[in-house]
Amino acid sequence: MEMSRSSSLFTMMKRVERSVWFQGFIISIIIIAALTVGAKTYSLPYGVELAINYLDSFITVFFLVEITLRFITHDDKRRFFADPWNIFDVIIVVGSLIPTSESDMVLVARLLRVFRVLRLVSIIPDLRYLINALLKAIPKMGYIALLMFIIFYLFAAVGSIFFDHVNEKLWGDIAVSMLTLFRVATFEDWTDVMYETMEVYPFSWIFYIVFIFLTAFIFLNMMVGVVLDVMTRETAEKDQENQDNHHHALVAQISELQAQVARLSDKIDAQQSRKE
Repeated sequence: MEMSRSSSLFTMMKRVERSVWFQGFIISIIIIAALTVGAKTYSLPYGVELAINYLDSFITVFFLVEITLRFITHDDKRRFFADPWNIFDVIIVVGSLIPTSESDMVLVARLLRVFRVLRLVSIIPDLRYLINALLKAIPKMGYIALLMFIIFYLFAAVGSIFFDHVNEKLWGDIAVSMLTLFRVATFEDWTDVMYETMEVYPFSWIFYIVFIFLTAFIFLNMMVGVVLDVMTRETAEKDQENQDNHHHALVAQISELQAQVARLSDKIDAQQSRKE
């Protein structure tokens, strides 16, 4: 009797944890938590600030209950912490339990409360998919970033050699020149830099055009292409996995139907043999 009650309770908890309305409620709480963090950056009346503190405490307790419920209803508790998103959620929730006053860890506690907004990523599957695709694209993006650094370094060296006497604040050394080139690559008043050097070197516009063409038009688009390629492959793998799961489920249903038909046929044969 006790076993059946515990089993029914576990089933009910699992149904609640995986229900759409509960997931929507969690998302709403996360959004409210983000709003409370933003509200604390303003000077508020004492009553409003006290209410926000009570609300923050409620949110912390709710997150603790939610992560506990998720752990209890997990199919394989030993593999619960094998999922990096579960580890991330546990760190955020446990860190939120640190008091935000009269503590040496006050800054850490406040930062973890800010990072509670990132729980939206772990809750919403599509956001997790985007982050996973971005993480898988980082190695290839790293090679592109390395190539961009080489281009920045070469152009900064050339700019420092030729434009040093034009404006030492912008081209005084290679480090400052790279910062100037970053300004040019992001189109932040880059024409002012170009026209200043053109007064001394009329054809220096070639230097800027070639640099912008390489960085802003080629390398950045290459990064976008890498991310899109990874997302395309991830989508294809996900669709293939869904098709395989559907195929396995269909095969299991067919096998179950065949077994039921076989049992029914055996019963019919047994009844006919009895009549005979």
